[in-house]
Amino acid sequence: MDEREQIVRLWFDMWLARRDLGIDGIFTEDAVYTESWGPQYSGVSAVKHWFREWNTRGKVVRWDIRQFFHKEAQTVVEWYFKDEMDTGQTEEFDGVSLIEWTPDNRIKSLKEFGCNLDNYDPYQDGEAPIFRDEKANWF
Repeated sequence: MDEREQIVRLWFDMWLARRDLGIDGIFTEDAVYTESWGPQYSGVSAVKHWFREWNTRGKVVRWDIRQFFHKEAQTVVEWYFKDEMDTGQTEEFDGVSLIEWTPDNRIKSLKEFGCNLDNYDPYQDGEAPIFRDEKANWF
């Protein structure tokens, strides 16, 4: 298995296990991690703080990798994600991560992009689009 894929799998596994299994070895000291809905963590210390703090409020129950794409110093990972928060709220969505690597295979940038699972055809009933009257999801 490709070393970069193993690193991504380790990162996802940490969330599922709710344990830091080597964040310092995965991210560069000045790494930037951007979540799909806006928060951004600058530096490995901020990534570690976010990881520890988030896991006090909820748990990741699924983070399934569907496929990888590699090109030079970049990787795209397609995945499905589901969490359960202590408040009872559950979130699930499809997503991709765009990862930039250093020459020694550490993550210097990771940006997540999410996609709603509740899709529909706004042109189902004719030429004019009919959109749902609901608030758009955060991603």
